[in-house]
Amino acid sequence: MPQYNDMIELSVDDMDLIETALRGSAASLSQAALEDGKDGSADRENTLRRIHDLLGKLHDQKVFYRPKGGVYLSG
Repeated sequence: MPQYNDMIELSVDDMDLIETALRGSAASLSQAALEDGKDGSADRENTLRRIHDLLGKLHDQKVFYRPKGGVYLSG
């Protein structure tokens, strides 16, 4: 059985492209669910849940700016 590559090399632009594609997929699946009404499939809901979980993992990988000294006030 093949093993996964532990040394994945993705740039910030690659990650942005993946995130944009996932958001587009989630939007189209959500729109299809709204159009179908209560006839939505469990498979579609499962896929949407997996996309949102993956987007959450990508969000957790980001490093946000925080100054090293002093109090940070956004806005």
